[in-house]
Formats: sequence, C-alpha cells, structure tokens
Amino acid sequence: MIDFEKDADALQVQDDDIAGIAALAKRAKELEKEVEDLEQVMKERKDQLRKLTEQSIPEALAQTGMKGFVMDDGSKIELKPFYSASISAARKAEAFQWLRDHGMDDIIKNTVSVRFGRGEDELCSRLLEILGTQGYPAEQAEKIEPMTLKAWVKEQVERGNEFPTELFGAYIGQKAIIKS
Repeated sequence: MIDFEKDADALQVQDDDIAGIAALAKRAKELEKEVEDLEQVMKERKDQLRKLTEQSIPEALAQTGMKGFVMDDGSKIELKPFYSASISAARKAEAFQWLRDHGMDDIIKNTVSVRFGRGEDELCSRLLEILGTQGYPAEQAEKIEPMTLKAWVKEQVERGNEFPTELFGAYIGQKAIIKS
C-alpha cells in the first residue's frame, strides 16, 4: 500500500526554494531582454559599417580621385568591387525565363519531391519506377542558391555581358577594405 501522506510531504517545496527559482527565472528574463537589446545594437552597427564601407568611404575616395591610400597607423584602404543579387518572389518566373531564353539556366536548381506517409515505403519504391506515368502529386521547387546567383552576377559583369540587373536584384558597387 502506498502512503500518500508521506509522499505528499516529500513533494512539498519550501518557500525559500520557490523564491530561489523565481529569482533565477527573473534573471533569465533580464538576460533574455539584454540579449535582444545587444542583437539590435549589433544589427545597427553592422548596418553602419556597411554604409561606411560600401557608400561613404568609396564616395569620398571617388571625389578625391583615389582608389586607396595608407593611413598614419599603417592601415591600408583600398576599393574592391563587390556584387550582390536577390531575385524577388514577384519576379522569379520572369528572371528564370530570361535565364532560359539566354542559355544561362544551368544555375537554376530544380527539385521535385513527393511526400509519403507512414507505411508507404513500398509505394515510394514503386513511384521511383512509374513517376511520370501515374500522376502522383509531387511538389516542384526551382531555386538558385544565393551564392551561385552572386557568382553569376560577378561573372556577367566581369565578362562585360549585359543583363537586366533590376530583374535579378543585382547591386554592383565598390567596398572599402581596410587592412591593418
């Protein structure tokens, strides 16, 4: 026979224990807020750094006609080209069609997937043999990996090939690189 009263006594938590747990939880909440604040500050600083290195410094160097220089502390500032691209969801079909029309669709990755439930392993195996003829529901996803798109944009620019930059969300600029 189980002694319920004895077990209930063993489970009682002291007020000091509750206060200690509450203090730990309060500290966890404080740290959570502090981390959120620091992440926001980090985001802002990264944006400020990006604006300095991608806009302010390159513009200032361009105004002086310089491509770089050495600072008093020995640090070197030089401009390097950088490339960025991102196809918007609204223009994805148009961008992919442009690539196909110009024979550059090798950067498009095409994935077809089919979902099976529990116990449908045999069906899955059969589908591999008859996929095209039986009309099983399949999802198709086309995409271009971000780094592949960036590399493609760089390649087109460096080869002097024209392409619709706005269609590919392409941004080509100069970035100040500061080396100690």
